[in-house]
Amino acid sequence: MAKHRIALGISYQGQNYFGWQVQADRPTVQAEVEKALSQFITVPTQVVCAGRTDTGVHAINQIVHLDTDATRSDNSWVRGVNSFLPADIRIKWAKEVDPEFHARFDAEERTYLYVLRNHSVHSAILQGLVGWFHSPLDLEQMQEAANYLVGTHDFTSFRSSECQAHSSIRTIQHLHIQQQGNLFVFSIKGNAFLHHMVRNIIGCLVYVGKGKYQPNYMAKLLELRDRKYAAPTFMADGLYLSHIRYPKKSGINDLIPELDMADSLSYLLNA
Repeated sequence: MAKHRIALGISYQGQNYFGWQVQADRPTVQAEVEKALSQFITVPTQVVCAGRTDTGVHAINQIVHLDTDATRSDNSWVRGVNSFLPADIRIKWAKEVDPEFHARFDAEERTYLYVLRNHSVHSAILQGLVGWFHSPLDLEQMQEAANYLVGTHDFTSFRSSECQAHSSIRTIQHLHIQQQGNLFVFSIKGNAFLHHMVRNIIGCLVYVGKGKYQPNYMAKLLELRDRKYAAPTFMADGLYLSHIRYPKKSGINDLIPELDMADSLSYLLNA
């Protein structure tokens, strides 16, 4: 049995990777992290993550754990592993945790942010970092629609055909939308999410925002429990795994900032 279980906080830009999970002959975030760790401690090393992000999806706070016999200071883990990582993946912090801590199964809440540019022309500077929609969107209509999804529901209409989850029942604690200029920030917190669930929700909210459907469209989708009636999956570009909450005993919650909606864009630009 390894001597230490180490938790790491990781941020990354996802546009250059085919998601988090290791794939044969394709660049992934997990592959880069495990390669860097293995180079740093000169032993093959694997990690377990809190949530597997898809191709093009980013993370402000991805959490992983690893088991190792190597003894390093927290700062040494951060500086050492970062020296082997590409510039679009960063270890933000490291902390030794209880051997029973599990990055995925101990997570009590996960929060995603979706940043959407609403303008007739997409930004050359923000390509890959924000989603985009060309027609004007109505914030009040989208928020009214979003409110229907808060609570515990069957989200079959919002899961992908490739989703392997045994149950489509999920709980959304909040779904807030904020507008700053021509940028919308969608913040969605839940206990767990189905494959493509967040991007499918965003697609449906955009349909409401542009006037294609009324806000109660979301309630009808919950009742229908059929993916074919929902909007297409929205682009991955603007989606960020933002925050994960663990039991207090984990000792790492203070290392994982939960973004206030008013500060979310500022944080994204400085993360």
